[in-house]
Amino acid sequence: MSNYTATVYRETLETRVEVDLNLSGEGHFTAETGLPFLEHMLAQVARHGLLDLTVKASGDLHIDAHHTVEDIGITLGQALQQALGDKTGLQRYGYAYVPLDEALSRVVLDLSGRPSLHYRVNYPRARIGDFDVDLFQEFFQGLVNHAAMTLHIDNLHGRNAHHIAETIFKAFGRALRVAVEYDPRRKGQLASTKGML
Repeated sequence: MSNYTATVYRETLETRVEVDLNLSGEGHFTAETGLPFLEHMLAQVARHGLLDLTVKASGDLHIDAHHTVEDIGITLGQALQQALGDKTGLQRYGYAYVPLDEALSRVVLDLSGRPSLHYRVNYPRARIGDFDVDLFQEFFQGLVNHAAMTLHIDNLHGRNAHHIAETIFKAFGRALRVAVEYDPRRKGQLASTKGML
């Protein structure tokens, strides 16, 4: 069983990102990214996933936010993969439905070792403040690829783009919290008949 913590630093010619993660945390979050709306969303993951998360990032925001958002997702995915270790004894699967007023989203995930993102979200507008909503999919794609998880994200209802985004990130946090829980009845076994994830 892993100690559920990881610190990952990733640097490219476009960005520098550091993520400190504790999956057995209390919901604490700090960030310095230059992307306040993304920070607001990541705070939801930490609070509702009961994980402690620190994200520091700098990048070529003078061009746009794409590289920085994607690389934060990649680095968080790497930290998740490292913190989970060999996944012995974990629940493996998690899901959550989260409402916020008129919005309702469902997130289902599997710590399968197989990266696969299925993202079905239609925002009513292209930007929330100055944040491009297309970048949420890039964030989750980077995370999924490097955490090696299967992730289904469905927005079922919603008219307000902020509400839609917030339900997605809250549901992701809650689903992740379930999937990473240790099940003592497994007695050190993996949740797989293959013997590996």
